Amino acid sequence: MSSRLEKWLIAKKLNYSCEPSSTLSKILETPTMPPLGPMSGDDFSIVDVITPEKAVFETNSKLHSVHSRIRSYLPSKGVLERNSLAQKSSSMFVGREGCEDIEGAVKKLSLASTSSLSDHDYVDPVTALLAVCGQSVPSTLLEVFSKYCEPENIVKVGEGTYGEAFKAGNTVCKIVPIDGDLLVNGEVQKRSEELLEEAILSRTLNNLRSHDADFDNSCTTFIETLDLRVCQGPYDPALVKAWEYWDEKHGSENDHPKEFPEKQCYVVFVLQHGGKDLESFVLLNFDEAQSLLVQVTAGLAVAEAAYEFEHRDLHWGNILLRRNESATVQFILEGKKMIFRTSGLLISIIDFTLSRINTGQDILFLDLTSDPYLFKGPKGDRQAETYRKMKEVTEDFWEGSFPKTNVLWLLYLVDILLLKKSFDRSSKNERDLRSFKKRLSKYNSAKEAIISDPFFSNLLVV
Repeated sequence: MSSRLEKWLIAKKLNYSCEPSSTLSKILETPTMPPLGPMSGDDFSIVDVITPEKAVFETNSKLHSVHSRIRSYLPSKGVLERNSLAQKSSSMFVGREGCEDIEGAVKKLSLASTSSLSDHDYVDPVTALLAVCGQSVPSTLLEVFSKYCEPENIVKVGEGTYGEAFKAGNTVCKIVPIDGDLLVNGEVQKRSEELLEEAILSRTLNNLRSHDADFDNSCTTFIETLDLRVCQGPYDPALVKAWEYWDEKHGSENDHPKEFPEKQCYVVFVLQHGGKDLESFVLLNFDEAQSLLVQVTAGLAVAEAAYEFEHRDLHWGNILLRRNESATVQFILEGKKMIFRTSGLLISIIDFTLSRINTGQDILFLDLTSDPYLFKGPKGDRQAETYRKMKEVTEDFWEGSFPKTNVLWLLYLVDILLLKKSFDRSSKNERDLRSFKKRLSKYNSAKEAIISDPFFSNLLVV
C-alpha cells in the first residue's frame, strides 16, 4: 500500500494543479514538524518523522518498535534520493500545499511498515548511530580524549553500572560499551538502539540552552552535550592508568576495562563539567537547598512545556551541583521570563537513559516493562518507592505523557533533603519543606508547581 501511495503522490506532484483527493487527504492527514539539526557541522540531517496523533498513538503505541524509530532517523538511500528529487521538483510547481499531508503520511507508512522494506533498505542500528554522531566510521577512544587534554592528564571521576566517567580538560567524557557479548559488571551491554535514542534526546535538550528571543522555553539546567562519538577498540593505556588509580583510591565496583575485546564498541558522551552529584555535595544551609529545589523544578517545567519531557530517574546521583559567582539564573517558560536567586549554586541534571521526550518528530522512551527488577527494590527505600509509584502512574504505558512522574521525583528530592542531607536549617525551615512536600503531592506537573507554589516566591527576582 505504501509503494502504491508513493507512486500516486509522485504522479500528483507532476500535475501542476495538484489537487488532492479530499477523502484520501482526510484519511492520511498528519501534521508535520521541522527536523532537528545535526549535532556537529557535518552535512547530515535527520529526515522528518511524523509524531502520531493522540488517538492513533494510544491504540497502536506498542507497534512502534525501536527498529522502526531507527529507520525513521536514517532512511534508505533510495528514499533519500526520492526526497531530494521531490525537493527539486517542488520549486517548479505551484499549488502543492495540499500534497504535504499526503507526503507525510506516505513517509510514515513506509517507515512503520517492516513488510514494505526490502533487504537493501535495511539500515543497522550502528550505522544509524554513526550518522547521528556525524561519523562514517568509529573513532578510537584516544582520538576523542586527545581533543580535550593530553592523555596523561585524563582522570577518572566516576562510574556506573553501564559506563565510566573521565575528566578531560574542562569536559567529562562518559564511556558506555555497546553491542558486545561480554557482560559488563554482570549486566548485558546496552544496544545501539538504546544509545541512539539517548543521543537524540540529549541533543534535543541542548536546544533549551538557547536564549534566542524566538524561543518560548529555555533553561540551562540540563547538562550540555558537547559532542557524541562512536568508538571502537581497546581502552587506551592512559585510560587504563586513570581507571586503576581510581580503583586504588576508591575501590571500583566495576570490571577492569582490560577485559573488553579488541573490537569492542562504545558511545562517548562529551559533557559539560557540571560539578559534584548531590549525594557527595555538601550543602551549607537552607538557602542552598531551596535554590536546588527551585532550579530542578523550573528546569523540569521548561522541558515539560517544550518537549513533554519526563526524566524518570532523577535520584541524587543524577543532580550535579557547583558553586558559582552568578547571583541569578534565568528560565523562560512558555514565553514568560523567570529569574531566580541562586544562593551561589548552579544545578545540572544528567543521565537521560530512562527519560521520555517528544522531539516533535518522534516520541523517545525506554519501555521499563522490560526491566521488572527496577521495581523490586527494598520497601521503604525512597528511590525504589519512586520507581513503583511511576509504574502506578503510567500503568506500564511508558510511551505516554505523564508529567506527574516529574512530581514524584521532586517529592523524592524533598525527602532526601529532609532525611539524608545535613545542612544548617531551623525548625521553621523544616516546617516549610514539609508543607511544600504536602502541596507538591497535589500537583500534576513540575510546571504547575513552579507557577503555583509559594515556596519559590522569595527566590523570584522577576
